[in-house]
Amino acid sequence: MKLPTSQEMQNLDRSATEIYGVPSIVLMENAGLSTVLMMERDLGSCMDTFAPIFIGPGNNGGDGLVIGRHLLQRGCKPVFFFLVSPDKLSGDVKTNLAIIKNLKLPFHVIDSPGRAETIAILIKQVESRGLPCYAIVDAIFGIGLSREISGHFLDVVNLINKMGCNGTIPIVSVDTPSGMESDTGKVLGACVRANYTATYCCAKPGHYIHGSAYWTGKLEIIDIGIPLEAVYRAEISTELATPDFVQDLMRPLRRKRTSHKGTHGHLLILAGSVGKTGAAILSGKGALRGGAGLVSLAVPEDLNVIFETVLPEIMTIPLANSHNMLSVDDWPTIEQALANKAAVVIGPGIGQDPATAALVVKVYNEVQCPVVFDADGLNILARFRDSLLPPAGPRIFTPHPGELSRLLDKSTEVIQDNRLDAATQGYDLFHNDLFETVLVLKGAGSVIALSGDTTIINTTGNPGMAAAGMGDVLSGIIGALICQGLSPTNATIASVYLHGAAGDILYEKTGAGFYAGELADTVPAAIKKNL
Repeated sequence: MKLPTSQEMQNLDRSATEIYGVPSIVLMENAGLSTVLMMERDLGSCMDTFAPIFIGPGNNGGDGLVIGRHLLQRGCKPVFFFLVSPDKLSGDVKTNLAIIKNLKLPFHVIDSPGRAETIAILIKQVESRGLPCYAIVDAIFGIGLSREISGHFLDVVNLINKMGCNGTIPIVSVDTPSGMESDTGKVLGACVRANYTATYCCAKPGHYIHGSAYWTGKLEIIDIGIPLEAVYRAEISTELATPDFVQDLMRPLRRKRTSHKGTHGHLLILAGSVGKTGAAILSGKGALRGGAGLVSLAVPEDLNVIFETVLPEIMTIPLANSHNMLSVDDWPTIEQALANKAAVVIGPGIGQDPATAALVVKVYNEVQCPVVFDADGLNILARFRDSLLPPAGPRIFTPHPGELSRLLDKSTEVIQDNRLDAATQGYDLFHNDLFETVLVLKGAGSVIALSGDTTIINTTGNPGMAAAGMGDVLSGIIGALICQGLSPTNATIASVYLHGAAGDILYEKTGAGFYAGELADTVPAAIKKNL
């Protein structure tokens, strides 16, 4: 599913009108009517109620005027609050304003600070006549908002949230909750906390990242008449990892009855050090549960007994010159172990000793099969990024925001506030024209950056996954899916989705408190459910 940015959506609106001949006022009418139909379905009849509708300065306000008119047709009394002077409205919004005036519907202008409490007084006056409030309609700011709200706009947003805070009065936002940046999900000063959001034509990136579900509530994507051909032809850079989308990618994972361990690939994992053997174990469990036919774990010889005891299903390769941590001195043994491996995972629990760092750089430069870099593998690459050679094969990177901040020399706050751009910049750091490059920015709404400035936003996962070791499991799953025949790109997208889906199964069952090993054990159920 395409997720257009604000600019891309504006281009879509323009193409619908200028290329396909759909009048813009028809699009506005469809948006308003369909929003009312959504409200009726979710909230019931609006007969003998009233609805405060807050009108902002742009087309979003025009949608609010149409909503009010169609609520009137169904027996609801709309009360309009204009946050800009009606004289400043133009185009289709002005046309709909004229209809409101002809119908002699009540409206009030609240266009200066200190007047927000007037709204509460006016609403109480309506309630005193025996009419219950059906819903509050937020049509203040749409997808074009790019700066922090202030003044009377801020006062009104806070008042709307106060009126709806006890949950008895539902809040319906038009396109995006006012105060949320539609490209990033970032709150610009303050934001309406909607129970329902009606978004038009396509969902927007901001609806799925930066914890924006808290503000968006239940999201409804509404067809307003923009031709599908226009959407297909538009150059929209961001997509959503929906179940159907991922199922198509996972088709190669369907096994023949004659399959055996040799037909599902052999993964090599370079991981672990003193005090961090757990990370290597979790990566191995992720690989096993992700379906790899064979998994070999190359580890410091001193620690080998731990892995042989805990993971009997995994073969170990003791590295004689690696004392408590991986060392480049064991390259001849590792190079021999690379034979016939479908993929490599490096980084979980390895630390950043100079000998370990030299090994990571050597793997990046010289290994020809796909390599997944995670955890300290990424931190080492951040230290040596200016001296890396062009890689010898496909490369996958799985940073959390802190690791990406080190790769890009930007603060974690900047990364989190601009997750799509940050993921793309991380991708650009490693992109080359010869081999696939994929970067996953982990977190709520993980972002997967691909070639051509394409980004994929994941839809699975939950707060219960905020626990140690989850990323280690993901690295193993990615390696396992590559071993089973998926391309590095498709394996990464599917793995991120399945990783979150396994977490969702556990969260539904137990709530928060499950741990990474349990999530790894739940991956087969997630694969079965989505295959």
